[in-house]
Parts: sequence; structure tokens; C-alpha cells
Amino acid sequence: MTDHILIERPDTAPYVQVIRFNRPEKKNAFTRAMYQIMTDALRAANEAPDIRVTAFLGSEGCFSAGNDLADFLAFATSGTMGREVLDFLGALATAKKPVISGVDGLAIGVGATIHLHCDLTIASDRSLFKTPFVDLALVPEAASSLIAPRLMGHQRAFALLALGEGFSAAEAKEAGLIWKVTTPEALEAETLSLAAKLAAKPPEALRIARDLMRGSTEDILARIDEEARHFAAQLKSAEARAAFEAFMTR
Repeated sequence: MTDHILIERPDTAPYVQVIRFNRPEKKNAFTRAMYQIMTDALRAANEAPDIRVTAFLGSEGCFSAGNDLADFLAFATSGTMGREVLDFLGALATAKKPVISGVDGLAIGVGATIHLHCDLTIASDRSLFKTPFVDLALVPEAASSLIAPRLMGHQRAFALLALGEGFSAAEAKEAGLIWKVTTPEALEAETLSLAAKLAAKPPEALRIARDLMRGSTEDILARIDEEARHFAAQLKSAEARAAFEAFMTR
């Protein structure tokens, strides 16, 4: 199970921690155990002097398809998202050091909203960002209902989070969700190069600059909790059961 998340320290990128999704047979869908490993890595980075940047990477052709379906169905049965998910979102939102991501291919659900918390994201030109929350009779998560409208305006955020429209890499860049588009072949090298460039900067100056730009996280953490309450309520709803049944039989 631990092999589904690889925590790496690349020789080519000193002071960089890579959190790599390694479950390609399931399109890197996140299980509760995977969330816990990612949370532990983010929290460890906060206090580790030899880690200055964390980078998320997926596998070839797929960043992440979001929550694992089996866990999702278990959430629906229990009516709760699980503490591991909320702990991860909290750790991501309050990370003390820069977090970046490199996306190649599918970025679905939380695989898309994770980038709202990243300081820089590079995506390959074959990437697709999509959040089918409402299609499953659920609601946005990861404080995306707060951050996305601030970042890209109501119309684009509504298209992404409520309409469930997929954004290409070019559309995601135009919307401000990502910083740069590159080729699949160059994606990982460019992401690690960017991480190394950040890690080489004076760490205290970088921390202060980042904190000034990001501001307080209180409203983000409050929105994560608010979304989670609605999410849990919707999981128990008749329309969610119908949506899941339709999804399973399609």
C-alpha cells in the first residue's frame, strides 16, 4: 500500500521533497491510506530544514483521478468523508513551504482542486482538469468553492465546479489554475528544475514573500470544514445514491 505514494529526494533537486502518485492501474486514485502518507509528508516538510519545497507528481498520462471509488462508496455508506481526507486538505492549505505540482494527463476531482493550493503548477498539453462533483450529487471540496471564484472569477469557477466542464491545459492556464504548459516529455524535468530553482533561494525571504501573498488561511480552513459538512450530508441523500447507482451501471 505504501508503494502507492512514493516520497522521493531527487539528486538533481537538492532540498526538494517529491510526493509521487504511483497507482497507475487505478489512475492514481487516492485511498485513505494514500491521503495519510501525503499528510505525514507535508507535515514533516514543515519542520525539516533539509526540505524547502514539496512537489507533487503523478505518472505518465495521469496525475490523479481523484478519490478511490471503493473509498467513495464507503464514504457514501458511512455519510462521512473520513478524517484522512480532511487532514490532508488541512495540511495542504497550511503548508509552511512552497508546494508545486506537475500534471500530465487526467486531473479529476481532488486531482484538480489540489492545484488551487499549489504555488506553481506546470501541466503537459494533454492534461485535462475536471471536477464532476455535482454530477455525483456532491459539492466542491478543498475550499475550491472559495478559492476558484477568487482566482478565475465566478463564471469560470462555476463552469469548472458546478457545470463540471473539463478544462484543457491551455484553458486552465488562461483561468489562472496553472502557471505554464509544456510537453509530456518535458513535464517532470521542468517541474523538478522549477522546484530546485525555488529551493535555491534564500529560504526565509521566500517564506515571508509567500506568506505575504497567500495571507491568512483561516477562511480557507473554515470553508474546507463547511464544504465537508455539506459533502457528508449529500453523501447520505437520495439523489447521491441515485447518482452513484447510475455511475456504477453506466
